[in-house]
Amino acid sequence: MSSVESTTAPVHRCGRVALLGRPNVGKSTLLNALIGAHLSIVSRKPQTTRHRILGIVTRPQGQILYVDTPGLHRDGKRAINRQLNRAARQSLSEVDLAVQVVEAGRWTDEDALVRDAIAASGKPALLVVNKVDAVKDKASLLPFVDAVGREHAWSAVLLVSARRRDGLQAVEREILARLPPGEAIYAADELTDRSERFLAAELVREQLMRQLGAELPYATTVEIEEFQERPDGVAEIGAVIWVERSGQKAIVIGARGERLKEIGTAARLGMERLLERRVFLRLWVRVRENWSDDEAALRRFGYGD
Repeated sequence: MSSVESTTAPVHRCGRVALLGRPNVGKSTLLNALIGAHLSIVSRKPQTTRHRILGIVTRPQGQILYVDTPGLHRDGKRAINRQLNRAARQSLSEVDLAVQVVEAGRWTDEDALVRDAIAASGKPALLVVNKVDAVKDKASLLPFVDAVGREHAWSAVLLVSARRRDGLQAVEREILARLPPGEAIYAADELTDRSERFLAAELVREQLMRQLGAELPYATTVEIEEFQERPDGVAEIGAVIWVERSGQKAIVIGARGERLKEIGTAARLGMERLLERRVFLRLWVRVRENWSDDEAALRRFGYGD
């Protein structure tokens, strides 16, 4: 009697994963490291991320759809703060798995706020402890990890340095193991579902966050008015930087227009790397008073999309 060896094809998985955390724990840096591209803008300032960003990773075993979210925070006084919190919370209802990102050695009441939102959602969750490379006393990591590991019934607790790309393979492996079976939704070469117009606006805003003072970037947003391909293959882009007061406009422009020129040059170079073609960029600065506390203005500028 002959025996026939049975083989089972590996299960292909596909699902959505929310990257959640308080502001400035490194969610966007982690997303960029996981997908291998500068998709989500980053700066040292909290609340740099204002929109949900989808990042797509395709592997032979499956497709991971990462959702980078605005940082959950307690300050909800202005309309934009309320919208950012809504976007972060809504993402939980649309995913198969939650990943809470925390900063190594630091757990705050806003971290607890994120944990509570995950617990209320009932979604399975991983805890990613980021910035472990910044901890000088490595012996302090073990008691910290033990303490935060008790904060929730995490499926796994993982230590990473997104900046140095350390520990990312373990994160991807743990995520893939917990996604539902399914076929890929996007083509293997796609990185995001966001348009090039959106990405161009974000790269201008990234430079505003990086180059302006502590408070001013939060009073700015960017709208793309023109995006067209020239016959010579150059992308011609016109962007408006909106501020809330005329005094802010003068600061963004700078003496003899130098600050605006620096912002434009850095943003253009970022666009050329991401879009993989030459870019001709024009910037204007305009005033719309109190736009960040105006629900109609927020809808116009794409908040809530």
